[in-house]
Amino acid sequence: MSPIWEIALRSIGAFFALLVITRIVGKEQLGQLTVSDFANAIAIGSIAASMATDHKENVNYYIIGIIIFGSLTYLTNLISLKYRPARKMLEGEPTVMIHNGKVLEKNMSKERYSMDNLTMQLREKNIFNIADVEFAVLEPNGRLSVLLKSNKQPLTASDLKISTNYIGIPSELIVDGKLIKQNLTQNNLSEQWLMDQLKKQGIHNVNEVTYASLDTSGNLFVDKKQDDL
Repeated sequence: MSPIWEIALRSIGAFFALLVITRIVGKEQLGQLTVSDFANAIAIGSIAASMATDHKENVNYYIIGIIIFGSLTYLTNLISLKYRPARKMLEGEPTVMIHNGKVLEKNMSKERYSMDNLTMQLREKNIFNIADVEFAVLEPNGRLSVLLKSNKQPLTASDLKISTNYIGIPSELIVDGKLIKQNLTQNNLSEQWLMDQLKKQGIHNVNEVTYASLDTSGNLFVDKKQDDL
């Protein structure tokens, strides 16, 4: 087999190996990447890259390496899920960075966290004054959770004692020109009803629609592929 074909086959194998590992690890792992998770991801990615391009080495060595790293990642996640002390050791703990408008310099130094990092993450949350912050907590995944002081928080309907209607999540009826029949059935709607609604907007085929959804108030939102802009 020529090196080109061997690299192509190795690349396909590495791709599917990574796909399987990420599926086994789960969505929680991908959405909340901690420091140890990040290190494991780099190691697994590096092994997969070598597996794809280093045709001089036996591919089985790389497969074994990916399986071991993937298994250890899955095992540590399982242990962290069941045992809190192990979770604290493997993933770390949240650290308070601001308390009642005061920056906790010792905690900042402990986490090797600079003021530039702190103010940047505050600005990303539209907070430009540290004095407005009641608590700012650095999470194990590096994100900053912020609680504003009560007099700086925006008013809600509950504060004003105003009753509100249930909003809920809109039901997708058409996605990329494809009809979602299951959601129509769940809303006790027919395809004919949907087509009648589309015709009112000058649409005669679901293929003309990029996205259509129905909110809990019965309002139909339709976005056409060819927008009249």
